[in-house]
Amino acid sequence: MTAIACLRILFTADGESQPGDIPKHKAQGVADAFLKARWRKPRKCGAVAPLAFVIADHNVEHLDPTEVQGLAAELEKVLFPGRPIGQIALMTFEGDEQAVLKFAALTQKELRGLMNGEGYEGEPGRVHVITADSIDGPLPSTRAEAKVYAEEKAAEKTASGGMTTATTIEKEPPPAAKSAAPISTIPTAVEAPKVTPEPVPVASPAKVAPAPAPAAKKAEAKVAPPPPPAETGWWGVYDLAQGAFVGSTIGMRSDLLGPAPEDDAKLLKRDLVCLTDAQAALKKGPYGEIHVPFGFWNLTTPPSQDAYRSRLSRYPLDQQPRLVATIYATPREASIGMIQQMRAFLKSSFARLDVRISDPTFPIQGLPPELVDTITLVLDGETEHDRLKQILKFVERKSGYAAKGVVQALAGVGSSVELEAAKAGGIALVQGLAVTELLDNPIGGPDGAPLALAQNAA
Repeated sequence: MTAIACLRILFTADGESQPGDIPKHKAQGVADAFLKARWRKPRKCGAVAPLAFVIADHNVEHLDPTEVQGLAAELEKVLFPGRPIGQIALMTFEGDEQAVLKFAALTQKELRGLMNGEGYEGEPGRVHVITADSIDGPLPSTRAEAKVYAEEKAAEKTASGGMTTATTIEKEPPPAAKSAAPISTIPTAVEAPKVTPEPVPVASPAKVAPAPAPAAKKAEAKVAPPPPPAETGWWGVYDLAQGAFVGSTIGMRSDLLGPAPEDDAKLLKRDLVCLTDAQAALKKGPYGEIHVPFGFWNLTTPPSQDAYRSRLSRYPLDQQPRLVATIYATPREASIGMIQQMRAFLKSSFARLDVRISDPTFPIQGLPPELVDTITLVLDGETEHDRLKQILKFVERKSGYAAKGVVQALAGVGSSVELEAAKAGGIALVQGLAVTELLDNPIGGPDGAPLALAQNAA
């Protein structure tokens, strides 16, 4: 039972900005910070496209439009302080993961079509248009639903018209009523031919109007729709000792909505997507370290190894020094022999090996020196108190990690308190929402890391 929706922000106000308004080009960052402050954990939200946010609530089947209306009213006050309501509208689309992400990429024209009840070329979903003072929906989402919706409306209109006529006919027979005399239907019948002469319905504009429509449609057909948002994003990896970003870990945007699948075949498919997108990033560079995921159990089966090997064959050899292989879902009692085989399998493409664990008491003492470069604890506690306890247990074993020459890291750091605990405990590397949001590109390049992000982590 999980409600997943895409929230689109539409500007409905006309004219220039007024003093006090947030400039539209800054609205993305303001809205992102606002939603994260209001849409509190364990619910999740994240930006997936310009002025498009995915929000999820694992405790309900459908979002409550009245709660979203409250968000609309508050957000409007933030973006347009002192102005009357009606400056923005929020459009929500609830559906499965792929449909939600496709909705995030719709053009303004396609959104207007949905608002007008015309539907769109995509998967079905639950659509609402919400402003500070109104909730409109659910609206038809697909073309087929829109067609049925239009037919039902037409039928209702026809039925309503028939009932009106019938009522009028029933009221005509009792002419004795005095109040009916001034509203006699006889003058109306006489005047009708004068009010609606023949030339009016045959006026030329009615014939001229359809002419430009085909041309407009042809022009529209040439405009390609924007591509859907990428399936992947990047988490900045921050070195607390150096006070700088050292790299980025690629991850799936779908993880913002809920837990990753447990099926190995599905996990392999995700890994291959990450490998492909990471390869594309290597061509763009220059970036810092690039951390790429591999499933522990998929690294132990020949068919999955072949799939990985095929994708890795495209990686440039000169990039190997800054590539880090990250093995996730590592069991607590992982076989040392298996990890040794994984290291041998990956070493030709990756300079370093990072092992991700979920148990802070992972038996580091059993690992041979130099087998693993980094061990990353992925925080997963339901409350901040639970997560701080995990950090404490991890930090308590610091001497064991130092003896093996293994760097301790944390992933999923979600608050400033957790970040401070990591710094106090001597954790070297951190990543998560307290460091960066899920970024469109890896951190690095000629301009270095975004200063604001570095300040947040400092």
